[in-house]
Amino acid sequence: MAAIEPELDKEAILVAHEKTYHAFAVLLRWAMLHLAVVISGLTVWFATPGGFWGGLVTAIVVFVAGYYGMVRREEQQSLDPWAPGRKSVL
Repeated sequence: MAAIEPELDKEAILVAHEKTYHAFAVLLRWAMLHLAVVISGLTVWFATPGGFWGGLVTAIVVFVAGYYGMVRREEQQSLDPWAPGRKSVL
C-alpha cells in the first residue's frame, strides 16, 4: 500500500517556520544584550578605577542603549511575514 500523506498547507508551514525563526532571533538578541551588559559592567568594575558604581552605571547605559537599539523595534514587528506593512528585519 502506498503511504498516505496528509495535505500540508505550505503557507501555514512557512508562517510557522517564520515564527520559530523569529522567536530564536529574539532569544539570541536578548542573550547578546545581557552578555554585553555583564561583560562591560564587570570590565569597568574590576579592570578600571571606576569601581562598582562605575560598572553599574556602564551596565545600565549599555542595557538601555541595547534595548532601544535592538530589542524595542522587534515589538513593532508582526510575526506574519505576509502581513501588510511588515518591515524587513535586516
